[in-house]
Amino acid sequence: MKRVGILVGREVTFPESIINTINEKGAGKVTAEMVNVGGIREDEPKRYDVIIDRISHEVPYYRAMLKRMALEGTYIINNPFWWSADDKFFNFSLAKKIGVAVPKTILLPQQSYIKDITSESLRNLEFPLNWDEIVEYIGFPAFLKPHDGGGWKNVSKLHNAEELLREYNESGTLCMTLQEGIEYDQFVRCYCVGKEKVLIMPYDPSKPYLSGMQYVNVDNYLTPELHARVEQDVKTLCTALGYDLNTVEFAIKDGIPYAIDFMNPAPDAELASVGEYNHRWIVDNMTDFILKKLDEGFEKPEYRWTGMLNRA
Repeated sequence: MKRVGILVGREVTFPESIINTINEKGAGKVTAEMVNVGGIREDEPKRYDVIIDRISHEVPYYRAMLKRMALEGTYIINNPFWWSADDKFFNFSLAKKIGVAVPKTILLPQQSYIKDITSESLRNLEFPLNWDEIVEYIGFPAFLKPHDGGGWKNVSKLHNAEELLREYNESGTLCMTLQEGIEYDQFVRCYCVGKEKVLIMPYDPSKPYLSGMQYVNVDNYLTPELHARVEQDVKTLCTALGYDLNTVEFAIKDGIPYAIDFMNPAPDAELASVGEYNHRWIVDNMTDFILKKLDEGFEKPEYRWTGMLNRA
């Protein structure tokens, strides 16, 4: 019997749906359940064949626990080692290198630091920043946002240099990026499962969460050519980043899809948020991906210590 564990936060419908669907399609050979953990020993035995991680980015104990589970051969969706190392500024830089269009982006030094960091600790930093050069490159409107954040937290839309300096001076110890604002004609959010299956969803980011108006059902929203390019860009990004579950957002201007957010390894999948069709799509495709890989075998991540374990 193969076991799949779901590690969840506040969401309700996605965990319930995927547990029920895996148990139904698993036909007695694969079972799914909520993960239940407490104190974890350094020699903890294997509990699950697969764990779907929905919350470890907010709970450090869970992230450390998942790394320990990976040591026993549990396949984690998504890889906790890479997720820990990843950040959105690196993502934008990588995307540009591999041919995916992204907005102009600059990484900014933190505005302030923890008390043990002194001026002697920061002697490598240019000070003051050349704001004129930064503004000339990015332009306005622009977005100031954390280099590794999510959920639109601490994000500001800026229209001039005065707003930029005010928001930057209030950013505290967060490491921020300044990014060109794409005044888009169209906007899509895309699910990607297993780096292969893609669902392109017309999306309105200006509407409130859970308003029922973010996800818009529009037939033939993209031209066939644009649809194909977006789908390929999604696969390219998720393959490069190694995420088995992700969302990628594109702001489309003058026929060019600019990838503006694609580090979402625990994407929103709640029924009340994404709607019945999109919710069902992600549940069914994730279930099929997991069952297929449990049958065929997952492509195991390679770590520096993998060969040492194999020799043991």
